[in-house]
Amino acid sequence: MADVLSQSQIDALLNSMQNAESDKKAPEPEKPKQEYRKYDFYSPKKYTKDKLKMLRSIYDNYSRIATSQINGLFRLVSEVEVVGIEEQRYYEFGNALNETDVLTVAEVDLPDNSTNPPVLFHIAPTLMTAMIDRMLGGLGFDRTIDISYTYTDIELALYEKIIKYLVAINTDVWGAHITLKTEFEHIEENPSMFQGISVDETVVIIMLNIMLGDLSGTMNICIPGTLLSNIFDIIDKTKHIAKKGEHTKSNREEIMDSIRESSMDVMAQLGVAKLNLDDVYNLHVGDVIDLNKPQDSLVSLFIEGQPWFNGQLGVHNKNVAVKIEDRILENIENKEDVAV
Repeated sequence: MADVLSQSQIDALLNSMQNAESDKKAPEPEKPKQEYRKYDFYSPKKYTKDKLKMLRSIYDNYSRIATSQINGLFRLVSEVEVVGIEEQRYYEFGNALNETDVLTVAEVDLPDNSTNPPVLFHIAPTLMTAMIDRMLGGLGFDRTIDISYTYTDIELALYEKIIKYLVAINTDVWGAHITLKTEFEHIEENPSMFQGISVDETVVIIMLNIMLGDLSGTMNICIPGTLLSNIFDIIDKTKHIAKKGEHTKSNREEIMDSIRESSMDVMAQLGVAKLNLDDVYNLHVGDVIDLNKPQDSLVSLFIEGQPWFNGQLGVHNKNVAVKIEDRILENIENKEDVAV
């Protein structure tokens, strides 16, 4: 006869069956979807991460110099930092500006004298009006100014004076990589009318945040792609020439081997005499010219017109010859050392 289950055993069996059904019906947790960054294939990125990293380091240095400049100009604690570097089309940069914004146009002269589009500087009106107010003796904390503020003629003159300091820094920060000159050209009061850069040209925007006391604002530096490409080409060529120079110095023997067969004029000078024109005119065969030198004195040996050695005049294999005794250059160097 089969065993009879107790009530507790029946309850345990029912609970185990209910738990099994609930485990089967429990939904599996969804895996998080992997997000991908959108890439615009119609506007491919032109500069590598290494180039952008180089720009970051350059304008980090720009921030440090600008901080000290602003502190000295406005006698106020300030801080400038790079908040981002973006590569985009110029029309994207232009569309983000208001009609009342002011652009500063600066020309950049490169060592190869190439013609390049200008660099653009833009400062938020709230920040620039605070600087102007501070320069005129105010506190520089007028927060009633909005992004649609229109500058007066006096303010534009002061705007130009302030921005020239910030434009000049651009020359210094590039000095470690390339010798270029950034010069203030003019202020553009209507950004939509500026045509110095093609609307489809790739530009790099350096975004800076400037803290002027308790007030903060943005400053953007727009560098055209054509200019950047020329700058990077010159830097790459300079590095290549430097490496080539190091390689050349290390192969000194190879260079010497290539020029050993070069022919050079060697002349032995017995002496020098000064005569009047009348004496030269009356010279005849058999006359003797006094060279004002002892009989057994050394003669000078010239290499390509330059005195190099002193030697003793003699005969070798029935030919007139000169035996080299010492170097003239060594004698000159020793005399200079004694004089010093």
